[in-house]
Amino acid sequence: MEKLFETSWTTVMVISLTALGIYLAVILFTRICGKRSFSKMSSFDFAMTVAIGSIIATTVLSSSVKLIDGVVGLAAVYILQISTALARRNKFIQKVVDNSPLLLMDGEKILEHNLRKARVSQGDLRSKLREANVTQLSQIKAVVFEATGDISVLHEDSDQPLNLWLMKDVMRE
Repeated sequence: MEKLFETSWTTVMVISLTALGIYLAVILFTRICGKRSFSKMSSFDFAMTVAIGSIIATTVLSSSVKLIDGVVGLAAVYILQISTALARRNKFIQKVVDNSPLLLMDGEKILEHNLRKARVSQGDLRSKLREANVTQLSQIKAVVFEATGDISVLHEDSDQPLNLWLMKDVMRE
């Protein structure tokens, strides 16, 4: 138990310098590759964020991983992210990589099958409706389970129809 709190100044210095080095590498790569590197737009963006976090933690805390190894690992993950982003311009690749948004409510009608498919409970749905300041179900035009896992509530008080462009690619099943 005592060993949990033992360290040396050398170890503290090595961890601090490694943390600084990997931190600067993340900033540099993110500046080169863009903010998309940490967006939450698709599953591959999520994988990118998890991979970077893992590389940072391993590089900083593992004495067997050199700083240069961590930087090369980061560069590889950023290159994969850029390559995937470019490949997503192809419709087939986009379908393979990205999740499709799913309609959970069409107006006031709750689509139970889609709730089950998205693994969203009615309680979760009610919570999101409250967050969106919905006070009457008649205000709802649509509720969409986005590709990112977020839930979007499209609502308004008027009788204007929902712009179909906003619903493009949303699975209705």
